[in-house]
Amino acid sequence: MRISQKLEYACRALSQLAKRHDKKSITRLDELAQREAVSANFLVQILNDLRRAGLVDSKRGKEGGYHLAKEPSAITLKEIVDAIDPALLVFSVSSEGDSGPGVAQAWKSLAEDFQKNLHFITLEQLATTQGDSMFYI
Repeated sequence: MRISQKLEYACRALSQLAKRHDKKSITRLDELAQREAVSANFLVQILNDLRRAGLVDSKRGKEGGYHLAKEPSAITLKEIVDAIDPALLVFSVSSEGDSGPGVAQAWKSLAEDFQKNLHFITLEQLATTQGDSMFYI
């Protein structure tokens, strides 16, 4: 499976914010970019998309930065995909020809299963690797 770099970076940035989620901590853009080895210019575009989707909040100014808009356990991978790369969920297989309907049905079934599973994976799970626990600053 191939996901966009933008979606990957969004998941990584959100994971960083989830690790610092205590509803008070603000994480600066340059810190996020450095921790995830991502261009700050690209990351700000991603964070703006996530803000418009209601997944992150931002604060301007000298003490500004980003924080999650809701609990990591309440943010699903489906919401992240919808905010950043909704084309990933578009099903487009032709059902032409004798074999087309059967092939299309197989791919449609896999696409539906994929979309269902996105609802069950939370940001909390993405941010917590095996053996790690969430930490708060």
